[in-house]
Amino acid sequence: MGMTSLTSRELNHDVSKAKKAAEDGPVVITDRGRPSHVLMTYEQFERLTGKRRNLIEALSMPGLSGIDFDPPRSVISTREVDLS
Repeated sequence: MGMTSLTSRELNHDVSKAKKAAEDGPVVITDRGRPSHVLMTYEQFERLTGKRRNLIEALSMPGLSGIDFDPPRSVISTREVDLS
């Protein structure tokens, strides 16, 4: 994953170039030579912010159909309680 840097002027002149560059990694937008913003794909943003998936979404991700998942069954037993 590479990082690209563009000036605000370059971004304004060619937004599609910036969006394509964001596919390979974050794009740092500079204003007067100083970093001011970061452009990234929404998928990268979700990974960065730690969006949680539910179990159904996680198991339906592409490429996971070939993984065997057979967890051992839990055995839960009761025990006597002394309330004296």
